[in-house]
Amino acid sequence: MVLLILKLFIVSFILIVRMSKFDIFASMEPLIINKTVSLVQLLESQLSSVDSELLEEAVTASKRAYAPHSHFFVGAALMLDNGIIVTGSNQENAAYPSGLCAERVALFKAGSDFPAAKVLKLAIYAYSENYTVPEILCPCGGCLQVMSETEFRQNQPFEILIKSESIILKAKGVSEFLPFAFVI
Repeated sequence: MVLLILKLFIVSFILIVRMSKFDIFASMEPLIINKTVSLVQLLESQLSSVDSELLEEAVTASKRAYAPHSHFFVGAALMLDNGIIVTGSNQENAAYPSGLCAERVALFKAGSDFPAAKVLKLAIYAYSENYTVPEILCPCGGCLQVMSETEFRQNQPFEILIKSESIILKAKGVSEFLPFAFVI
């Protein structure tokens, strides 16, 4: 009986809130924000020697990925301001979501081993033996948030290179993918 009364109260409350005179959003104008994503498509011949080396390191790292569940192999390579390249690959686990993406592996490794160093560039490469990887491949939301916080912490954006089998894209920073990052 108490449960039924509680259910009726909740339903009544929802109905009251949905009535227009109690709807706090009814009188608000929507805020429309347009964001243009600025990615530059590059040819292999247009890459700097550093960008080329980073992409090669990301390809090599992708071969060290452990992806028995998704069969989606990702490698990441970071160029730090001290000249060191740090790599990472995705590491899956049957106890999903206990695995980690390549980008976060590399960023956490750099933060742990070189806490004072700044990230200058991040290169990402992905492939699958089972299916075609999309041309424009964006890091996942979790990786974007970690990338955003890395930029925030170092007070400086870093370039992002993304390579698939058929295309190379370059972004000036994570804000091209995540314009409204969570920052506290």
